[in-house]
Amino acid sequence: MDFNLNKNIFKAGILAVGLSLSGCNDWLAEPTPGSTKLDDFFVSGAACVQVVNGCYAPLAWEYNKSYFSEWFIGDIASDDALKGGQNVADGADAYDIDNFKTNANNNIILDYYRAKYQGIIRCNLALKQVAAYTPDETLSESERDRLLGEAYFLRAFYYFQLVRVFGGVPLVHDVLDSSDRWQQPRATAEKVYESIVGDLVKAEKMLWAKSAYPEEDLGRATRGAARAMLCKVFLYMKDYDNAYTWGKLFVDEEYKAGEYSLCPVYTDNFTLAGENGPESVFEIQYAADPTSDYGEGFGFTRGTFSIILTRPRMDSLGSQAGWGWNHPTHNLYAEFEEGDTRREAAIGTPDEAGLTQADVNYLGSPYYNNKTSMSEGGTFPPIDHHSRGPLNYRLLRASDALLLYAEAALESGKDINAAKWALEEVRARARANSADPANALPEFPAYRGYADNTTSLRDAIRHERRVELAMEGHRWFDIVRWGIAADVMNKDNGSYGSHETDEARAEMANFVAGKHELFPLPAEEIALNPMDQNPGY
Repeated sequence: MDFNLNKNIFKAGILAVGLSLSGCNDWLAEPTPGSTKLDDFFVSGAACVQVVNGCYAPLAWEYNKSYFSEWFIGDIASDDALKGGQNVADGADAYDIDNFKTNANNNIILDYYRAKYQGIIRCNLALKQVAAYTPDETLSESERDRLLGEAYFLRAFYYFQLVRVFGGVPLVHDVLDSSDRWQQPRATAEKVYESIVGDLVKAEKMLWAKSAYPEEDLGRATRGAARAMLCKVFLYMKDYDNAYTWGKLFVDEEYKAGEYSLCPVYTDNFTLAGENGPESVFEIQYAADPTSDYGEGFGFTRGTFSIILTRPRMDSLGSQAGWGWNHPTHNLYAEFEEGDTRREAAIGTPDEAGLTQADVNYLGSPYYNNKTSMSEGGTFPPIDHHSRGPLNYRLLRASDALLLYAEAALESGKDINAAKWALEEVRARARANSADPANALPEFPAYRGYADNTTSLRDAIRHERRVELAMEGHRWFDIVRWGIAADVMNKDNGSYGSHETDEARAEMANFVAGKHELFPLPAEEIALNPMDQNPGY
């Protein structure tokens, strides 16, 4: 599927809005020469496909005023990663996120917020126009409904990204075609989650199973993605019964039915060859692209910055060198059990790449992120642009969905055995990938001092999420929704600070419960649309 931004579609949409605001004078009502009205554009099924393709584009955006990949929050804010970069002065906004010093003028937070609303605006336009399209020989009813399902799914996903970071945000469900509607009230987080669920339920009824898509359309939202996301969203809402219902539906009708499976080799999930593979539930589509975003911002390249941002920084790597961001922590490295090869898959070490610890070091962390750097056994293949690459970013894998189901089965009290089964599905693959499958990674509860009870099973599922999904941008959001962020992140008595070096601890501020679970709403957005700021900011 082509995720390239077709700017002409949205220029036409903006222009049509402008024309609708014209006065009554005949000369004002005359159309601008060379302009396209919305009604003139949506005359074939191809236009419907293009406008929904445009809804995907903001998922891939990572740069505007700043770099703002989601891992700047999901990894760097958590105990999984330090900021990295050249030194502590490199990237002040990322430094603040890393050390609980973020303020409302942080450009990472501003660009992240605006990119998600760009996606929402596009989804609103698509939902209005595609729903009004009469099926014909260029677009069947089933295809039209599937496109609507994709737009509902994407709007839900963008709001999910926003509510996890900011809490309640303005809810906009239609095309804002008048300047007097630009300011919208801030909804509560509960209302935003209700909106997300509503959109996902609609999407699930309209989307196709993954196997129904032709190969060239892999990467589009699927029925399985909607079901897995509903399980995930209900877990965030602490509605464990509904989370279990949707998780079981994913497991029974998607995973066990063969729509998804775990890749026999774990690392295949993080290669170009493994993109949109059997374990992929939803991922951001990137492509090799020589164009540059510098001086342009949102949407001028289809390549990802994450490859070059997270590769080791040192000159000794020559043209393969990166910028050294998103450094895995000692705390994360220590979380892995003996013989768990997922550690090497997630965390690169200097000796693997023929470097010294001094080459890679950032505040005492000698590690780098293997999952997004396109590392191949310590080597770094060249990419098509000096700062962009083609590697997709995995947002939701089947192993993630299995562990979400395990959590829902446990917390709902519906099926403890199902929770153990899903946990073992994930561990069994990791065990098979180890050098000693007969002895590595035993079944629950025979490891890490666990007992066969609810408390230990909860701890085991949380441990497994951390090691299975390490450096994939999930950790921060997990510890916040579990309500343990203060216990983990407090630098004086939390489990995170106690594992890190004195150098790293010296940069940290203490986590403030009731404040740091959320990030501040951007000051520029509050100036444009007056809203109450989050507590403590």
